[in-house]
Amino acid sequence: MLIEIGQKAKETSYILGKMGTDLKNAGLLAVAQEILDEEDEILKANAADVAKAKERGMAPGLVDRLELNHKRIEGIVEGMRQVVGLEDPVGEVISMKRRPNGLLIGQKRVPFGVIGIIYEARPNVTADAFALCFKTGNAVILRGGSDALESNKAIVTAIRNGLKKEGIPEDAISLIEDTSHETAREFMRMNGYLDVLIPRGGAGLIRTVVENSTVPVIETGTGNCHIYVDESADFDMALDIIFNAKTQRIGVCNACESTLVHRKIAKEFLPLMKKRLDEKNVEIRADEDARSIVPEFTAATEEDWGKEYLDYILSCKIVDSVDEAIAHINRYNTGHSEAIVTKDYENAQKFLNEVDAAAVYVNASTRFTDGFEFGFGAEIGISTQKLHARGPMGLLALTSTKYIIYGDGQIRK
Repeated sequence: MLIEIGQKAKETSYILGKMGTDLKNAGLLAVAQEILDEEDEILKANAADVAKAKERGMAPGLVDRLELNHKRIEGIVEGMRQVVGLEDPVGEVISMKRRPNGLLIGQKRVPFGVIGIIYEARPNVTADAFALCFKTGNAVILRGGSDALESNKAIVTAIRNGLKKEGIPEDAISLIEDTSHETAREFMRMNGYLDVLIPRGGAGLIRTVVENSTVPVIETGTGNCHIYVDESADFDMALDIIFNAKTQRIGVCNACESTLVHRKIAKEFLPLMKKRLDEKNVEIRADEDARSIVPEFTAATEEDWGKEYLDYILSCKIVDSVDEAIAHINRYNTGHSEAIVTKDYENAQKFLNEVDAAAVYVNASTRFTDGFEFGFGAEIGISTQKLHARGPMGLLALTSTKYIIYGDGQIRK
């Protein structure tokens, strides 16, 4: 089964690689409309997935990731339409130089070919991944988690129907419906068909793919994201940012999982932070210094400093300086998104320069680390590695390059 899917995707990738921007955009618009037209079927399938997940006791944050509604369907469609409006990078010549021997050597952007994506219970990924891969001339093979199987099947059906209406090969997107671990491992070893594999999900999934794949992997990471409240911070701003980053959506990788507070403001700030987060019943796990100020805080353990909770839980530590905050973040973070709240320009610049993460913020919520918010229309994932792509991965991250060389009879001596 996987070989057949791989063969069809490979054959289709050559067609997509030659496809013009106008036809790709027409395909995306047709797919977007089909998703709207089939919204009832998609939501019905999703409701079945959500019901099963709740019966199995899935954590609320993960249920939130799984669940679709009218607003989220509209968001998926809007993201797809934004991708239509983005410049097509395929075919762009990014350099051209003449060598002393007369050879004209250039470099241009090309599709990868076939992209494989392994992900968990995030049905929006199904549509987002297709849109970005398709715009960049790549075929995509998806292997979602069992928790979202019915949702993914419904979305892929809508996508394939939309493509068919524009006369575009439906195998631009394929879904592996067998969600067994054995099939997943076989998928990770499809070197002859997959050009790159992208995992999206929790630490366990990503580690499994990185350790077992023989296909090149672009690693997306978990999010142990910090917010450091500096001694010069505006309290109202800091409280709003922490509240938003922690509670707007708890089950996402750019949610805040840890706060660091400067010692000089801790006595005044921490009770205010507790009061604000009490609105959402957030449990705060703190060090002894913070608990001496707010005894109601739970005692933190060493494990808490590196934990991605995906829940209404937040770790908290008091620090003596911006340098201590940076050192703590660089020790425990996952390279995702980090923020400082400060009025001090030098501390802001120091934080930006020295924190090792894909996205570093001054006076803003970490929740903005997102392809849609960055103007990419959607994202294929948020890369926390440093090779090829880092941060939200849009269209450019889904292209490779090749050299093009013009000569007039040169031979090497």
